[in-house]
Amino acid sequence: MPLFAYVCKQCNVHSEILVRGEEKPVCPECGSKRLEKQMSHFAAVSGSSGGEIPACGSGGCCPTGTCPFN
Repeated sequence: MPLFAYVCKQCNVHSEILVRGEEKPVCPECGSKRLEKQMSHFAAVSGSSGGEIPACGSGGCCPTGTCPFN
């Protein structure tokens, strides 16, 4: 069950809505069906945790062997 970000075209409320199957989402604020799907937000990767990025740890993301993330 995917979670999508929407903005209501009627009341301009931004919300994340769980959508099941072919269900049509409605605005949780005003009940309008005039919703516009928004781009997803992605988590940023930071090197402060001390861990490596799994795909880069083995050179998987860096074909030249020098990973800018390590």
